[in-house]
Amino acid sequence: MAVALVPIVVFGFLLAAVTVPFVSLGPGPTFNTLAEYDGKQVVDIKGTDVKPTSGNLNMTTVSQRDQLTLGQALAMWASGDEQLVPRDLVYPPDKSREDVDKANDAEFKDSEDSAAYAALGYLKYAPAVTVAQVNDSGPAKGKLQVGDAIDAVDGKMTATLDEFTNILKATKPGQQVVLDYRRKNEPAGTVTVTLGSNPDRDYGYLGVAVLNAPWAPFSIDFNLANIGGPSAGLMFSLAVVDKLTTGDLNDGKFVAGTGTISPDGAVGPIGGITHKMSAARDAGATVFLVPAENCDEAVTGDQDGMRLVKVDNLTTAVDALRALSSGGDAPHC
Repeated sequence: MAVALVPIVVFGFLLAAVTVPFVSLGPGPTFNTLAEYDGKQVVDIKGTDVKPTSGNLNMTTVSQRDQLTLGQALAMWASGDEQLVPRDLVYPPDKSREDVDKANDAEFKDSEDSAAYAALGYLKYAPAVTVAQVNDSGPAKGKLQVGDAIDAVDGKMTATLDEFTNILKATKPGQQVVLDYRRKNEPAGTVTVTLGSNPDRDYGYLGVAVLNAPWAPFSIDFNLANIGGPSAGLMFSLAVVDKLTTGDLNDGKFVAGTGTISPDGAVGPIGGITHKMSAARDAGATVFLVPAENCDEAVTGDQDGMRLVKVDNLTTAVDALRALSSGGDAPHC
C-alpha cells in the first residue's frame, strides 16, 4: 500500500505546487459607465448641464489569472468557462510583468482621451490646438495645463496645428511669447513664456505636446482605476454622448459592449470578445455592441437571446441604439 501511495502523493504534490506557463482568460467584471463606482461617477462631466440618464451602458473586461498551478490549470480547462493561453502571449519574455501592466495602463489612459475627443467630435464641438502634455522641466510648466486650447501666439491666430507650428518655428530660444489660451471651467487668459532650447531643433522650445482635437469649455473625467487596455473607449464615448444629449440612448435598458475608439470615432477590434459577451449576459445585458471586425468570432459565443449589434464607428453605434429604442432594427452580427 505504501508503494502504491507514492505516485498518488507525487501527483498530488505536482498538482498543488508546480506552476505552468499558461494564463487563464475568462469573463471579467463589467462597469456601468452611466453610474457611480467607488463613490464617483464613472464618467464625470463638470462645467455644463448634464442630462439625466437611466439603464446601463456597461463596459466589459476579461479576467486574467497568472502563476497557475497544474491543478488550477486542469480545473479551469475542464470547466469550459476559462481559456488557457501560453503565458508568453500575455507577458512577452523580453518584458517584465510591471512593463506590461504599465503599457496596459497607458493604453487605458489614451483610450479615455480618445473617447472624450470622439464624443466631442460627434457633438460638433470645433477643433482647437489642444495641449496634450506639459513637460515637467519645460518652459510652459505651471503656465499651461493639459486640456488648454491655444488660440494665438503673439497675437497671431493658431486655428490649426500647422499654424501653431509655423509660428513657433520662427522663434528663437530665450525669446518671450504671449499665448492666448482657453481653459476648461475657467475664464480665458493670456500667459507669457520664455522659450527654452532643445537639441532637436534650432527654434524656441515651449515644452508642450499639442494636437488638433475637438475642444469644449467643460471637463470630462473617467474614474475607473486598474482597468488596463484600450477596449473601454466605445462605451466611454457613448456615456459622454448620453449625458450631453436629451433622451436615453439605451431606452433605459441594459446595454453592454466593447471596442477601442480613435479620436475621430472609428471603432476597432478587441480580444476576448466571447468572454466579454459571457460577462455581459450574466450581468443582465440584452444588447451587446460588437466591433465589426469581431463579429465572426462573436457569433461563435453563447448569445442566449442577447442581441449582437455590429458597430464600426461612434455614429453607427449611436444610430443603432436610437433605432432600437424606437422599436426599429440595427445592424447585427
